[in-house]
Amino acid sequence: MKKLALFLCALLMTISIDAQDKRLKGVEKELNKILEATKAAGFAVAVVDGDKIVYAKGFGYSDYENKIPVDANTLFAIGSSTKAFTSAILGLLRADDKLSFDDNPRKHIPELEFFDDNMNNNMIIKDLMRHSTGLPRHDGSWYYFPTHSKDSLLMRIKHHEPFTGIRQQWYYNNFGFLAQGVIAERITGKSWEDNLKDYFFVPLEMTRTNATIAEMKSSSNAAFGYEVKDDKIEKMDYYDIAGMSPAGSINSSVNDMSKWLITWINDGKYKDKDIIPESYINEAMSSQMVVGGNTPDDKFPDIHFSNYGYGWFLQSYKGHYRVDHGGNIDGFSANVAFFPSDNIGIVVLANQNGSPVPSLVRNTIADRMIGEDRSDWVGRYEENLEKGKKAQKEAEENSETSNVKNTKPSHISLDYTGKYTHDGYGTFEIVSQNDSLFSTINSDKIYLHHYHYDVFEMIDVVEGKVDTASYGKSIKITFATNDAGDISGAKLKIEPTLDALEFKRTPNSIDVDTKTLEQYTGEYDISGTTIKVFIKKEALHLFIKGQPEYELIATAEHKFSFKTLEGFKVEFIASDDGTITELKAIQPNGTFVAKRK
Repeated sequence: MKKLALFLCALLMTISIDAQDKRLKGVEKELNKILEATKAAGFAVAVVDGDKIVYAKGFGYSDYENKIPVDANTLFAIGSSTKAFTSAILGLLRADDKLSFDDNPRKHIPELEFFDDNMNNNMIIKDLMRHSTGLPRHDGSWYYFPTHSKDSLLMRIKHHEPFTGIRQQWYYNNFGFLAQGVIAERITGKSWEDNLKDYFFVPLEMTRTNATIAEMKSSSNAAFGYEVKDDKIEKMDYYDIAGMSPAGSINSSVNDMSKWLITWINDGKYKDKDIIPESYINEAMSSQMVVGGNTPDDKFPDIHFSNYGYGWFLQSYKGHYRVDHGGNIDGFSANVAFFPSDNIGIVVLANQNGSPVPSLVRNTIADRMIGEDRSDWVGRYEENLEKGKKAQKEAEENSETSNVKNTKPSHISLDYTGKYTHDGYGTFEIVSQNDSLFSTINSDKIYLHHYHYDVFEMIDVVEGKVDTASYGKSIKITFATNDAGDISGAKLKIEPTLDALEFKRTPNSIDVDTKTLEQYTGEYDISGTTIKVFIKKEALHLFIKGQPEYELIATAEHKFSFKTLEGFKVEFIASDDGTITELKAIQPNGTFVAKRK
């Protein structure tokens, strides 16, 4: 009965809101059409005019399986719409003379290093805020290899190669916003999450908003994320953005986000309280970097230019200045927009992966609120969708595979196993199961399907089954060999602007107790040169006069690799009675056998 009373109250509230603004009369018909055309599970939208919410409503379902409806208080992940919050914290700190946007970020994070000295010496905080670092996205670094340690993620930046110079070209980079969040942490002595609460969530009365997946999961009225596969709506797991949180971890509702929009529309004020300095507001929503030309097209000659401020995209929409930022994370899409000259704000949150819903809803409502001709946005979407499907079908029919038939890998499966590491990304392990190769990346099981030669495809394993439909379409991994003929690493093309990234291989080791290691100790002679094998700190070591001691790592029975030398291995040879009689040294310039003394 209590739930019913609350539902009736919300319904009456929506009806009264609708009645207050004639511009939105009948808009539900268009919004439901968007829901149907996109096959979205659900979405919520709120509209702000000046300092008031004039419309707030949910469509579809937050829990599609159980048909629980979305409402204006339903929580969604807002993804990169988080970025404006992170930069605004720096705006507040600047107003308190705690930093300058022209500071080198290393002034506040001394251990932070970039790829080269030019970047180390010339980067400024403003470059982080407007995506002008010269770095490409490098998103695989945090998405496939997550960690909750912001500092650990920052240390990876040193190994992230740029693709252009500082301030030469705009290019989206999430690590710049991670760095902003950490700069604020160092200055305030508080976590980025606590800074959000203190500076924004509490004073703006955003009582349902949070910044972690753990809080999202424990919240009432929180949406599940979905995707469309083969025209079916399927649930997705929440993605924990972990340490990359300053770039996109906020979860909120359209009612709460409306308060954020009211603040931006009203020069940084909310209910007559100063929340964000007006000087920062004006700077953040002004052009700081050119994104692209974005010239008008025939159908929409008054939609043009594409620039970036601080955590905001800037465009002209039908002659009106628009400030917005989208957001995408597994199962969720968002758009937060306002028209400063019109005092209008629109927030759309959807529980659909990579969804067109936020932009379609935003544009549909914007046409009404700013008094421009109403474009058939759904019709245009459906037309472009059909064109895209047709083009994709033609491309598949005319495509020629580069696959070379009747080839095989250069090594047996076991030789490819081991740990593969890139300092700017992370480590993944390849194991052999029933003579097939598998890996696990960010808890997702991957099957390595042989493509040709030493090239494999990384295919998802879903509910214990290999996704065979992905053959020929997935990321490829190319294995490399060293001079000794061993598999030394693997290359992955996961950053589009750069050459394939090389992950260095470390062979899998096995645990060998000290008693077993003792059978290998002693002296071995090779042409008058003595090789000493001994145990030190519970590990087997090898020593030749005039050279350093080398630690040996057990990889199989009687087989060891040098811990610090790539391509160097040792194999101990046993007689019929099991006694070790020889040491076989395998190295890039040949194989040598030493007799045990």
